[in-house]
Amino acid sequence: MREYDSEHEREERPAPASLPLVAGAMLGIGGVGAVLAFADIASSLRAPFTLFFLVVAPASAIAAALRGVDPLSRPVLAVAGAVALDLAVAHVMLALQTWSARGGVVVVGLLSLLLFLVACARRLRRHVVAGRAARAHG
Repeated sequence: MREYDSEHEREERPAPASLPLVAGAMLGIGGVGAVLAFADIASSLRAPFTLFFLVVAPASAIAAALRGVDPLSRPVLAVAGAVALDLAVAHVMLALQTWSARGGVVVVGLLSLLLFLVACARRLRRHVVAGRAARAHG
């Protein structure tokens, strides 16, 4: 397995050509699942697409936060974190007697969005700090 010299080298690695296509398909399927569950539309695709959303949305957000982790470990940790987040949301909603499928999808979606925004803010802050340091020393 290849070791990376730095965080910068890991982020500069080119992505496979099919990655945007796969990411777009995942976004579409997850979005359809969220809409079907939120709108309470009766469809045979509702259960699998909603389950896909409930796993992929938090897993993507967690994977974005785990940029420095080994590429083979990141998906495993992201899916495990997604399942843990889904179970925690269900547990809290059941304990508070507020469980509903709509509510669960909304809460998981919002928590996933929050995790993703925190990861993006951390990355942006790192780049700003590195840019300032480079200008100060350069």
